[in-house]
Amino acid sequence: MKTDQTRRNFIKTLMTGVLMGPVVLKTQAFSGGGIPTRILGNTGERVSIIGFGGWDLGYIDEKLAFRMIHEGVDEGITFFDNAWEYNRGNSEVVVGKALEQANLRDKVFLMTKVCARDYKNAKKQIEDSLTRLKTDHIDLLLNHSIQYEGDKERIVDPDNGALKAVLEAKREGKIKYTGFSGHRTPEIHLDMLGVDYDWDAVLMPLNIMDAHYNSFQKKVLPVVNKRNMAALGMKSLTGGFSRISSKVNVIPQLCRHYSLSLPISTLICGNQSLEEMRSDIAIARDFKPLTEDKINELLDLSENAAKTGEPEMYKDPTSFYGCSYHRRALEG
Repeated sequence: MKTDQTRRNFIKTLMTGVLMGPVVLKTQAFSGGGIPTRILGNTGERVSIIGFGGWDLGYIDEKLAFRMIHEGVDEGITFFDNAWEYNRGNSEVVVGKALEQANLRDKVFLMTKVCARDYKNAKKQIEDSLTRLKTDHIDLLLNHSIQYEGDKERIVDPDNGALKAVLEAKREGKIKYTGFSGHRTPEIHLDMLGVDYDWDAVLMPLNIMDAHYNSFQKKVLPVVNKRNMAALGMKSLTGGFSRISSKVNVIPQLCRHYSLSLPISTLICGNQSLEEMRSDIAIARDFKPLTEDKINELLDLSENAAKTGEPEMYKDPTSFYGCSYHRRALEG
């Protein structure tokens, strides 16, 4: 096990500033559904510590998605992730139909993302999402996949930016809370955090690979926590149910456990089967933060594989990974 000063300082920061033990458990409470909840930043809302990944729900068979959604909510999952572009809108359609079918809208916290950077198209996409999700309001709306040059300037443009449409919808009661997502570089997140606007939530990749390369965990998470915004985690397996396991001898369940030990409100989990979902529910129900020794072990195991950045393909500037709608708009 490594004992160099960098590693010790990193672990110390996690353990005392943001991670596990008293800090995570202080915000965590058990719900009637059996899955613990955490506070969503400054909002005062409580959400389940794991959430449904919206992309997967629109990709798998619809009947299976319905069954997973209904069972998941019964077991205590309240947080739903989505985005306007996921599976050409089908992800939002499936979630809307499933929630309506079982009359579950009032039992869940709905998050979706707007892809357009300009006012006109962002306004339209918000209306599309409301229609597809069969709801009169979205609990949390994020500006999606902030990672391209000029994104911040386009979004916050006071005359024609997407934020203008978001704030307008918020005043009309169609949106409760706002934020942004992305997975390219921590610096882009920090740039967005520097605008003159108080975001409610920030979504970022958090996993044992990220700790070693272009790390959101080191650079962004402490800033979000310090400002008491809701930190939302994704990519705990770096994409796919076993991608980390293909690079490092660490089981997916332990990767989930690591990310849940960070000071986040919820961890978005992409599941494509009942077995995967039930595995995540079991982790959440019995969750206790990892020990410092276990974290050191995981970071040692992942360091060599992670240091090139290859396992986290979404951080590669040349990668296609991101918002396909916005990428097409930039390409003309």
